[in-house]
Amino acid sequence: MIAPEFWYHKPGRRSAILAPVSLLWSWATALRLRRRSGFKFPVPVVCVGNISVGGSGKTPVVMALSEHLHQTGWTPGIVTRGYRGRLRGPVEVDVRVHTADAVGDEPLVLASQTRTWKSVDRRAGVRAAMHAGSDIIVLDDGHQSPSPPRDLSLLVVNARTGFGNGRVIPAGPLRETIRRGLARADMLIVIGQPATRNTFLKSWRHMITIPVLTGRIETLQTGLDWSGMQVYGFAGIAHPEKFRRSLLETGAEIMKFRPLADHQNLDRRLLMRMEAEAAGLGAQLVTTEKDAARLPSGWRQRVLTLPVRFRMDSWQPVETHLAQFRKRKAGTSGPIPHPS
Repeated sequence: MIAPEFWYHKPGRRSAILAPVSLLWSWATALRLRRRSGFKFPVPVVCVGNISVGGSGKTPVVMALSEHLHQTGWTPGIVTRGYRGRLRGPVEVDVRVHTADAVGDEPLVLASQTRTWKSVDRRAGVRAAMHAGSDIIVLDDGHQSPSPPRDLSLLVVNARTGFGNGRVIPAGPLRETIRRGLARADMLIVIGQPATRNTFLKSWRHMITIPVLTGRIETLQTGLDWSGMQVYGFAGIAHPEKFRRSLLETGAEIMKFRPLADHQNLDRRLLMRMEAEAAGLGAQLVTTEKDAARLPSGWRQRVLTLPVRFRMDSWQPVETHLAQFRKRKAGTSGPIPHPS
């Protein structure tokens, strides 16, 4: 689905009408979270989540965090439920073998950089990653899940869309109330340019009681010169406009842009129709990495991909939090004990 516009404006009549349903949603989330257990894995588990529906920048943060951990001596493993993937897992994602239908589009993007396990049962996924040698687990999403317990919880928000109108689904874009969501997080990562971040923090500072980290999304330099290139862009992500802005920032000339529903199926008829429109405009089809992962066989060579990456201003607060686990790791001899 494409997020309703009223979610990102001052609460009005539609939000008020849907408020009773939002109360039920909040109650169901709170009830589910009560099932937390005291069990702990012998390796640290870092959860990267959000409290809004999609579009926060969570996937780029998971990739950047995993890369940082690898560069600083850890052996990270990513565990994800793999939205819309038919396999229940746990299964290690192989970009040479698996398709988006099998594991989901985001796991394919994650696995292109870091070993990734798709598992509907998150605890089973953590065990599988540990058995394969991961000494730290990055949990993709799961802030609204009681399992598995985590040692560090990072909440991600996009400064441009923020917390929307501050209301819970369906009256707004939030999976739970802001206070409850922040209360279970250790740090808040705010993504955006400095001016946009400042505006967001000014609006919501009265509710933020945890450390704030900042960073931004940047286009990955691949050597391809986008300046002046005539493109036909399409994106099936939560906020397609974000991809449109990324294209403009490269200097590309957008001849047409087509927003699609989040995770929308890219069947050949749709692609052939867009390809014909692009040809008539003298433009090149271009999309996001997530959308590219859903392209049918044979189409990856016909559609350009604009990759983006998250750049954290400073990982020091995360490093400080993980210092205790580094000491434990340094003092451990022999194999890590694996719970059954």
